[in-house]
Amino acid sequence: MKHNYKTNLQLLDLISGLKKQSREKQVPLWRDIAIRLECPTRQCPEVNLSRINRYTKEKDMILVPGKVLGAGELDHQLTVAALSFSGSAKSKITAAGGSCLSIRELMDRNPEGARVRIMG
Repeated sequence: MKHNYKTNLQLLDLISGLKKQSREKQVPLWRDIAIRLECPTRQCPEVNLSRINRYTKEKDMILVPGKVLGAGELDHQLTVAALSFSGSAKSKITAAGGSCLSIRELMDRNPEGARVRIMG
């Protein structure tokens, strides 16, 4: 049996919710995100806004299974869902007309996982 060394109860609850959603709706996206979140926190991706800006288009829906950092600028409107955001990243995304969501909020809004791009 695999040992569970994570102590963050909210993260464990999110992982189990993602797996449950994946089983019920038959959406492999949520299972993939759950597996990525099970990795050690020092291996979780940290994505800068400059990279998000470079590889996205207007009104894209982006999912980062880690932290979004505020280095760089954002020049188009996006919906970004992540495990966490830095303060400057959150303010730059909202200033560009986008929105910041938690992964659970994205899963509730879009249970089928349609048109979601994973970065990180």
